[in-house]
Amino acid sequence: MNGAPTPHDDRPERAGFLATLRAVLWSFIGVRRRKDYQRDARSLDPRAVVVAGLLAGIFFVLTLVVVVRLIVGSR
Repeated sequence: MNGAPTPHDDRPERAGFLATLRAVLWSFIGVRRRKDYQRDARSLDPRAVVVAGLLAGIFFVLTLVVVVRLIVGSR
């Protein structure tokens, strides 16, 4: 009310789920710029990173299973 900063003013804005998913996908291939890594470390919610990582991992494994079945089944 009086214009004084509140303790919450120092918090960085939280990243959305798509930004979290993008960071997780970049980390899957191991390519990340230091600037982006530092920005993500400040803004990403650890729970969202875990959920996005699990979803991306499950999607990756299911994709591999489908590709292998298509290749093996076509012979």
